[in-house]
Amino acid sequence: MSEAARLERGLSAMGIDLPEAAHEKLVAYAALLTKWNKVYNLTAIRDASQMLTHHLLDSLVILPALASVGHLADIGSGGGLPGIPLAISRPDLQVTSIETVNKKSTFQQQAKIELKLDNFHPLCARVEDVQPAQLFDGIVSRAFAELADFVRLSAHLLAPGGRFYAMKGVYPHEEIARLPEGFGVAESLELRVPELGAHRHLIIIERNGTA
Repeated sequence: MSEAARLERGLSAMGIDLPEAAHEKLVAYAALLTKWNKVYNLTAIRDASQMLTHHLLDSLVILPALASVGHLADIGSGGGLPGIPLAISRPDLQVTSIETVNKKSTFQQQAKIELKLDNFHPLCARVEDVQPAQLFDGIVSRAFAELADFVRLSAHLLAPGGRFYAMKGVYPHEEIARLPEGFGVAESLELRVPELGAHRHLIIIERNGTA
C-alpha cells in the first residue's frame, strides 16, 4: 500500500477529512523529513513507513481538539512536529514553531518554503526568551518536557482564556500532581492512532483563576 493510501486510511479511521492538496503536502513533508533526517538527525525514527504513523498521524490525531484555536505555538518542535502537519491541515491556523536547535529550525524553514506554508512561522529561540507581538490561544508540546516545566516556561505566551495542549504517552498522573499553582487540567483525552500500538493522551491545561 502506498504512503498516500495509508495516510488516507489512517485519517479516515480518526474521522479526519482533509482535501487532496493537504494529503499531497503531508506525504511531501514526510519525504522531506526522511531525506533531511539522514544528515541532520531530526528524529529517532529512521523507517520511512514509520514516519507516517509515528509522526504524521500521531500529530494529526489532536486536530479535532484544536478546532477553536486560531494562533498556536508549538514548543520544542524538533523537525516541526506537530506544528507542520497541523499547519498543512488547517491553512486558517497560524502556527509559530519555537525550537532552540538551529539545524532543526533550519529544516523547518526549508519545509515552509518547499511546501509553501504561509501560515507556518519557524522561530529559533529559547521559549522563555520569546516575546510575541500577539499571545497564543493555544500552546502545544509533543514530548517537550514535563508538564510543570512546559507550563512554567511558556505561560507568558498564553493569551487570557488560552489553553495548553500537552501530548503524552501513558496518562501522566505524577506530572499532573506537580503542575504549578494556578493551573489545572481542564480536560484529558485518550487518543487512538491507527497502526500505532502505544498509549496516547492529550492533556489540556488552563489557568484556574489564580495564575
